[in-house]
Amino acid sequence: MTPDELVKKNMDLHAEWMRYVFDHPEVLDQVPAGADLVILPTDNPALAQANEQILRSLKAQGHPVVVVRMKSPAPPVPTIEVPR
Repeated sequence: MTPDELVKKNMDLHAEWMRYVFDHPEVLDQVPAGADLVILPTDNPALAQANEQILRSLKAQGHPVVVVRMKSPAPPVPTIEVPR
C-alpha cells in the first residue's frame, strides 16, 4: 500500500468515525482531553498494521492514545435509473 493510499484510507476511516460521533456524541466522554485517536480497521490488515506502528510511536513518545476499532466504510453503490 502506497503512502497516498494509506492517507486516503485513513481519511475515509476518520470521516466514518466523525459520522458516528455526530450521531453518538456521548462517545466523546470516553476520549481523554488531548489524546491522539488511532483507528484500527478490523477488515484491513495492512492498514491496521500501519496504524499500529503509528500507535506504538505515539505511545513511545508518551502521548495519551485512544484506539478505536471499526470496519472500513464501504463505498456507496448507487442504483441508476433512466425514466422512460
